[in-house]
Amino acid sequence: MNTRSSSANKKTPAPVRAVRPRIKDKRSAILQAALKVFAEGGVNGVPIPVVAQQANVGTGTIYRYFDSKELLVNELFREQKSMLYQRLYGGLDLRQAPRDVFNEIWQRMVSFAREAPDAYRFLELQDHRPYLDEASRKLEREVLAPILAQYAALQQRGVFRSDLRAEVLMTLVWGAFVSLIKAVRDGHISLNEADIHAARHACWTLCTG
Repeated sequence: MNTRSSSANKKTPAPVRAVRPRIKDKRSAILQAALKVFAEGGVNGVPIPVVAQQANVGTGTIYRYFDSKELLVNELFREQKSMLYQRLYGGLDLRQAPRDVFNEIWQRMVSFAREAPDAYRFLELQDHRPYLDEASRKLEREVLAPILAQYAALQQRGVFRSDLRAEVLMTLVWGAFVSLIKAVRDGHISLNEADIHAARHACWTLCTG
């Protein structure tokens, strides 16, 4: 028996190529992947191939939907900023007592940070701001405008202190909340419900003087 001939006739199996599962909505998959990896590594620290890997698509596929990383960041920012506005103010009854409105918004902010940590983290990133185009900045101003108007109205009614401009007062409250969430995320502190309520009360006291 010619074993050499027999061995030569055997064909080496072709390597099996990994097949990506089909994705129905690649654009949404790309945005979801970008949100996750940008929230974890920052915009500047994450190259497009990492987004592609997370989305389980080819790098070239991303550029079929978004011409550049900047366009991807802006689309993601506008999507998440609009969602945040709806989470905080959608269906909010402004006819309630000011303290009740303040408490409700605070609790919605807490829920958003807990339930959508990637979205919250992405929106708080500083390294995406140089990427933002005029449409994104315009949306941000539009989102802030009614909040600022509410602070100003409460100042005019004598509910909020008037020795600070409404912009400053609003920034102080939001900054306090952001610092709390960051301290928890970084492992410096842990918060129970009593802590959250006490922090809310402290910010209300800051506003009312």
